Amino acid sequence: MCGICGIIRFDNQPVQESPVRKMMQIMKHRGPDDEGIFLEDNTGLGFVRLSIIDLSPAGHQPMFSHDKRYVIVYNGEIYNYIELREELKSKGYSFTSNSDTDVLLASYIEWGEECLYKFNGMWAFVIYDRLERKIFAARDRFGIKPFYYLLTSEFFAFASEIAPLLTLLSGKPEPDYQTIFDYLVFNRTDQIENTFFREIKKLKHGHKLHINLNSPSFIGIKRANLPEINKWYDLRKQVSNSEGFNNPTEFRQLLRESVGLRLRSDVPVGVCLSGGLDSSSIVSLLLKDFQKKDLNTFSAVYSRWETGDESDFINEYSGQVYKMFYTSPSAETLFNDIPDFIRTHGEPVPSTSPYAQFKVMELAKGNVVVTLDGQGADEVLAGYHYFFGFYFKELFTHFKWLLLLKEMRAYLENHRSLLGIGTFGYFMLPVFLKSKARVSEKGYLASDFVHSYINNNSIASELYSSTSLNEALLDHFEYKLEHLLKWEDRNSMWFSIEARVPFLDYRIVEKTLSTPSEKIILNGMTKHILREAMKEILPEKIRMRKDKVGFETPQAEWFRKPFFQKYILDIAHSDSFMSRKIIDSDKAEKIYRKHLERKIDASKEIWKWINLEMWFRTFID
Repeated sequence: MCGICGIIRFDNQPVQESPVRKMMQIMKHRGPDDEGIFLEDNTGLGFVRLSIIDLSPAGHQPMFSHDKRYVIVYNGEIYNYIELREELKSKGYSFTSNSDTDVLLASYIEWGEECLYKFNGMWAFVIYDRLERKIFAARDRFGIKPFYYLLTSEFFAFASEIAPLLTLLSGKPEPDYQTIFDYLVFNRTDQIENTFFREIKKLKHGHKLHINLNSPSFIGIKRANLPEINKWYDLRKQVSNSEGFNNPTEFRQLLRESVGLRLRSDVPVGVCLSGGLDSSSIVSLLLKDFQKKDLNTFSAVYSRWETGDESDFINEYSGQVYKMFYTSPSAETLFNDIPDFIRTHGEPVPSTSPYAQFKVMELAKGNVVVTLDGQGADEVLAGYHYFFGFYFKELFTHFKWLLLLKEMRAYLENHRSLLGIGTFGYFMLPVFLKSKARVSEKGYLASDFVHSYINNNSIASELYSSTSLNEALLDHFEYKLEHLLKWEDRNSMWFSIEARVPFLDYRIVEKTLSTPSEKIILNGMTKHILREAMKEILPEKIRMRKDKVGFETPQAEWFRKPFFQKYILDIAHSDSFMSRKIIDSDKAEKIYRKHLERKIDASKEIWKWINLEMWFRTFID
């Protein structure tokens, strides 16, 4: 697990070492154990290493092929590298290290770009063919590992994070206001290639990139086709050609295989334990199927009366886990950590939930180097309440009205909530009304800002217009999951930790999304097949829990603290905040006053104001 970066110049001038070194230094937290650089003519590659597999110098990058023709920089893990290495040995390949990097490079040499389909893991890598002067880059299926790029008339540059690329700009970066609109209105980011910076793009998940340094478009004046970007992994196509799970036992076996692959490491492994169904399933499998006697878990807990406290569920493992570590994020810690948290992520995040994960990773640092957690299970198994809305829509539009009434009744009995039914109504609206409805909920956006960007978002049409539960799950993998993976990458790598996500083994994803809806949601409960698979493995108190908490925080109370009151009002009254013409300061203050009077809970919106303004001050101003 590492950080990669590079510069390819279009004017055939040599790449200087200093800008590459600067990018490497800015993301040194991603790779504190080693670093390397490759410079040749108009190409420069940089690498910082967090040693996970083969801790010896043999795993050093940039890594060369035996004949020195190919050079690679790579961030990620190919979990099935042992099996691939044996297959390649049978074809005559030899290896100078025990690393998966060596296997990845040999796989590319043997199978070309088709090697991507052989990999089970997470990755972002760049391979330079020194003979043919070609650059090939690729990103994993679901976007677990990041890849950002900057394209100018003079050069193409890439990096694992945005901040290193900002050092290459000739002036101040510019904000991308459509991204800001989507963030404020829909709580979503990363659904397309855009970032919060107008100049910086990302290589989308499941995509690959080519640059031919000998092509006419490179040598000549026209460079509009550089780089050439194509989609290599089509989840919808894979799902259409896949068979779903026949029974819960089959699901459990594949999840067990996925967890086993993600235990491959030459450094200590722990689990981020939230107390929810997903992370608890991983812990139970490790304890019962893998007899992990030395397991460490890391959890965020609060006072019993506070929102987000999961102590009762986490403590189900007391006496079973070797060591259980706890952290208690608070208003005070958040207030003190805001500058670091802003720098960690480089882009705004729409809630303080990632902050709880930030503190869990801080807790894990020094105890383990690799963590497992349940990220992705909510997307593959319909874990969020609003997925009931999609399921109800499916039943309604397919004229399964008796089953619809049965499921609605079960939902109300189980959850004592109208959220699922409310989202059903929302998802039935035309696209333009979906956007207007979300804007009207906010009540604080500047009218000119809304008029400029309301009709250009892709969320209402792509993410909220699915016609069935399975289609909604597919759409979430395409347009929603990636921002969660991005936050996990930033939180973990800031503390030099590799985060692994067993539920995102591509085999689990493809088979689950091919499974009928009624095996995912049944009798008003989500994740039906997982709950059945975990019988007699998972504590019943967790297996049959009906609520969904995750990494929630008591942010509503945090923002009522006196020191936060002053901080928030100072932001709302600041010249910079008002001059941006994004948020109406007077309306925002009125909403905040109502929050202080406990008439409403506006904490999610309040956090977005704070985060956005401090991001502007840190990176733009």
